[in-house]
Amino acid sequence: MVDLKILTMRQRMLDGQPFRTDDRGLARDRSLAAAAEAAFNAAPLGAEREALLAELAVVGEETQVRAPLRVEHGRRLRIGARCEIAAGLVAQDFAEITIGDDVLIGANVQLLTLTRPVQAEQRRSKWAAASPVWIGNNVSLGAGVIVSPGVRIGDNTVVGAGSVVIRDLPANVVAIGNPAKVIGAVS
Repeated sequence: MVDLKILTMRQRMLDGQPFRTDDRGLARDRSLAAAAEAAFNAAPLGAEREALLAELAVVGEETQVRAPLRVEHGRRLRIGARCEIAAGLVAQDFAEITIGDDVLIGANVQLLTLTRPVQAEQRRSKWAAASPVWIGNNVSLGAGVIVSPGVRIGDNTVVGAGSVVIRDLPANVVAIGNPAKVIGAVS
């Protein structure tokens, strides 16, 4: 039997299916997230900023997120407890982004989930897909690290500043470069 249910672009995005980025419903979601993001980035440190952050992400206890923070949709970013996130994080949360506990993230890190098709017509029509990013516990991402869609970084791993992570990294390693390559074990 054929399922005649028509999915919204938002539901397609949430289900990990291709979706159109120019959809009005998704644009409305991004607009609401942009307003919360702007308020968070302008707020002084304290309870007000923490409340605004809760509109953008699920955040564990004792976690610090410095402004500016950039998200696409909000609420698809999950940050564990006791994390320190420096200024300039870009969390392109078209798909889930999960950050474990005790993670250190340097300035201007990008956690990307969106992919565009290779075919020109599909790009012109604004089709895209998204894959989740997962970062384990006790990970350190140096300043300027870029994490590509669908990447998983294992517990205790250290990624050097400026590295571009295009493939999964196992637990307990040090990786650097573009693309990031494992150069040793964490001691």
